[in-house]
Amino acid sequence: MDDTQKLGGNIELSGFSSLDHGSQIVLRKIIGSYARKFSDKMNGIDLLKLAVSASEGNIEVQGGLEVKGASHSAKVTESNVFVAVDKALKELEKKLA
Repeated sequence: MDDTQKLGGNIELSGFSSLDHGSQIVLRKIIGSYARKFSDKMNGIDLLKLAVSASEGNIEVQGGLEVKGASHSAKVTESNVFVAVDKALKELEKKLA
């Protein structure tokens, strides 16, 4: 079953449907804020993808960012989904510098 959600035209989220509704709302706001920051910095982005999965009590977030034909990726494992998403997005942001 494909649980990919699209936010706007250039953000794809996978695995977020397993999270509670309140967490999803907060994470969407965080992700949207970073996407706006990336877009402002790079004069647009092609695609921001985030996938969340849980294993052994930890949350793994895999992120991908496509900007002007270049692809960047990040992978973070943490015990808290908010921390994991934030760290993955910060890692992607560093790659744009």
